[in-house]
Amino acid sequence: MTQSPSDMSVIADSPQVILDCRHCLGESPVWDDVTQTLHWTNIHAREVWSWKPSDSDSAPTVRTMPERIGALGLRAGDGLVLALERSFATLDDGSLEPQPLAALPASVAHTRLNDGRVSPDGRFLCGGMNEETPQRANAALHSLDADHRVHELLRGIACANSLCWSPDGGTLYFSDMPTRRIDAFDYADGALANRRVFAELATPDAPDGSIVDEEGFLWNAQWGGSKLVRYAPDGTVDREVPLPVSNPTCMIFGGPELDIMFITTAWFTLDDTRRAREPHAGSLFAWRPGVRGLASPRYRG
Repeated sequence: MTQSPSDMSVIADSPQVILDCRHCLGESPVWDDVTQTLHWTNIHAREVWSWKPSDSDSAPTVRTMPERIGALGLRAGDGLVLALERSFATLDDGSLEPQPLAALPASVAHTRLNDGRVSPDGRFLCGGMNEETPQRANAALHSLDADHRVHELLRGIACANSLCWSPDGGTLYFSDMPTRRIDAFDYADGALANRRVFAELATPDAPDGSIVDEEGFLWNAQWGGSKLVRYAPDGTVDREVPLPVSNPTCMIFGGPELDIMFITTAWFTLDDTRRAREPHAGSLFAWRPGVRGLASPRYRG
């Protein structure tokens, strides 16, 4: 695996492979600004990856879980909060066993938790997807509160994605991926209101993971589109950044100054011919986009 140099200043101003890990479905990157550690999941391999990219002697730590991890987030203090297939759990630093927190109120056949992020007010929001029939909208968006209670915020979802918040925490961005649309909601105290369209994709690509930078612009990884797109706060396209892989999945700002963007990718759904054309599909990319991000919130439970 290609690892980064200890001098992070050499990271380029265009996306380059920083870790040649070639995950089937790399997802849900999160940056711990205290320990300077990047965490993410390789969903179908049931793995949690943790890595300090500024340490040239540091190899990634890989922990295999009992089931797949759709999303993860930081916890207050230390450790991670996990969205497993149909439940939530915590994972302490150095631990190999997740500790159960809460199950979904009602488990729907052929669905699993897919995309999530910790909110600015310390909740862990995560939405599901239907794996058997991708267009069937029978999953939901859930909130795991600090007291470990689970609330359903939105139902009728086929594949949840793009969860992130505006810098002031008052707007939640969300995508039901097959709609090829990113929506916005007013967000306060774990409740959603005033759903409206933020951006619609003009191509057959699908909106995967998103993050908001310090200027309030939303970055979206476009599955099938080999690119990242930066949207202005009014939903207009500000910038498109090409990638050498078809399926970027999500991104996070990291590094000591939160000015490095780490991008997870996937080879999931690519046949052998396309995988041969995309030898770095599934690898971790990094670059300096010329704008800083925001520190990742921590789950309060």
